[in-house]
Amino acid sequence: MEIRLRAEELERRVLSPRACLSSASRGRAREEEECIVRTSFQRDRDRIIHSKSFRRLKHKTQVFTIPEGDHYRTRLTHTLEVAQIARTVARALRLNEDLAEAVALGHDLGHTPFGHAGEEALNEVFGPGFKHNEQSLRVIDVLEGNGGLNLTWEVRDGILNHTGPVLPATLEGQIVKIADRVAYINHDIDDAIRGGVLTAGQLPEECLEVLGREHRQRINTMVLDLIRTNWDEPEVIRMSPAVQSATDRLRSFLFQHVYIGSEAKREEAKARHVVQRLFRHFQENPGVLPGEYRQRSRTEELDRVVCDYIAGMTDRFAIRVYQKYFLPLPWVD
Repeated sequence: MEIRLRAEELERRVLSPRACLSSASRGRAREEEECIVRTSFQRDRDRIIHSKSFRRLKHKTQVFTIPEGDHYRTRLTHTLEVAQIARTVARALRLNEDLAEAVALGHDLGHTPFGHAGEEALNEVFGPGFKHNEQSLRVIDVLEGNGGLNLTWEVRDGILNHTGPVLPATLEGQIVKIADRVAYINHDIDDAIRGGVLTAGQLPEECLEVLGREHRQRINTMVLDLIRTNWDEPEVIRMSPAVQSATDRLRSFLFQHVYIGSEAKREEAKARHVVQRLFRHFQENPGVLPGEYRQRSRTEELDRVVCDYIAGMTDRFAIRVYQKYFLPLPWVD
């Protein structure tokens, strides 16, 4: 028997009736021969990990723009933390851990340089509008590899709907949607305290009483609450009212004290300028785009191609390109 078939049989015997079985996937846009070793969701996970877009996440901003220090989170470390939380919850609830992991690893592939500042900057200049979750789907459907990664419907759905008002269709995707928030709320507090933007004493007391006073205590509280609240095979993944309320209040606190107007965001205006100036430059000078993007501009709208190029940049590459076109370079004897 093929290893994959044994794995699929194990899923049928062990997982919850509400789990999304890899053998019951809605499939891929383009049919492919099945792997003899990996299930469809394991295969999707591997394709994401081996993609160029995934590797670039290590040099993309999470909250601090161009942080100086080895311990601040990047978009890659955030992604890994989301995947770890999602896997823990999915495993405890007997849901499909491979699906949850694949969605988590791919959810931010479309993020711009400079984090949400870059996203907002592109949204202002790109006519159809820009959202990083939609760009993540575009990355896996079109931009990566030779015509996209051709991932399963369930992974694509989870990536697209990890943020915004629409719930993912699978419970595994819904776990990632919450795990994303659990991860960034807690690690952004940690980074803000490390960067001197916050002190632990400023955190709302009513939230700490529910969630815990230490970083690991808060994550543990949220994860255990997710497991306990959803133990009886619910139709929708949710937190308990008390933990959800404390989590929402803590998130609002971060918006007021970290995400908007804080020391952590002092470079955002410059970052937005870099993104928008590059966008206009490539609009006006498409001939300087890299070859693959010039080729695509012959069959696609130029603005779409320019948006894809800039969205894929890392922070440091965007700065380097900006320096090349807009700052004087030294002469060499």
